Amino acid sequence: MMPIELRQLRYFVTVAEELHFGRAALRLHMTQPPLSQTIMALEELLGAPLFVRTRREVRLTPAGTALLPEARRLLAQAQDLPALVRRAAQGEAGRLALAFVSSADYSVLPPLLRAYQHAYPQVRIALQEATSDLQLEELLAGRVDAGLLIPPLPDKARLALDYLPVLAEPLVLAAPAGLEVLNTPGPVRLRDLPALPLIIFPRAISPALHDAILGVFGAAGITPAIGQQAIQMQTIVSLVSAGMGIALVPQSVSNLMRPGVEYRPLQDPTPLVETGLAWRRDNTSPVLQGFLALLRGTLPNL
Repeated sequence: MMPIELRQLRYFVTVAEELHFGRAALRLHMTQPPLSQTIMALEELLGAPLFVRTRREVRLTPAGTALLPEARRLLAQAQDLPALVRRAAQGEAGRLALAFVSSADYSVLPPLLRAYQHAYPQVRIALQEATSDLQLEELLAGRVDAGLLIPPLPDKARLALDYLPVLAEPLVLAAPAGLEVLNTPGPVRLRDLPALPLIIFPRAISPALHDAILGVFGAAGITPAIGQQAIQMQTIVSLVSAGMGIALVPQSVSNLMRPGVEYRPLQDPTPLVETGLAWRRDNTSPVLQGFLALLRGTLPNL
């Protein structure tokens, strides 16, 4: 089957609106015979008559009536194509695949998405929650455009990825409500806590953060008993809520409210936990470049 041309659809719509081949030819700045030939060729291509032609009138057949709104839609889409291409070339339309660690969902991700959607409403954002190690695999394979993750980047990844720090925050305690040490408001010391198991994620997920958490206990002279392990912050907090132990989490996770959990700052010195954005250095997507420009301009307000 031969492809239908936009020219044929334009001629058909004009005749359908005028219901007169002569007037339609005048609108199209052409003579009537080639217009009639084009309509007949379209009818032959579609395998059905589009118009009933008599000496007194021209009217649409049921097939022509069905075709008319679709033809108008296709012509309108074709008319919009140049603007769509221009928007895509300027990063104003298209698709952005963005991965994020769960802690970013309670800190930088919501305001960043709001700002980006306001600035680029035509861009479709595909979100994927993933741990830092999985994000690195997705980034290196080109399956996501950018990822909000917890550094550092391994040597192999640094060869192919760029990185921008976005947030640095302290660790805080997440503890089951009702502990005696929590009766006094304010920061607490790890040494004053009862010997509850530590709920933490596996070291393979984010070695630097895992080691930083254990380092806080080590500096306090404590060797915690590792209890449950979980890969998502919300799961860790839920386990604390269930009384399974305590956890140290990035401060922004305290925005995740769960019954039976209390968050407290620590008197013990804690390292700052960094969250940043990584992307492939060779990704020249205008959509990604627009996202990076907005992020750099938004950072002071996040």
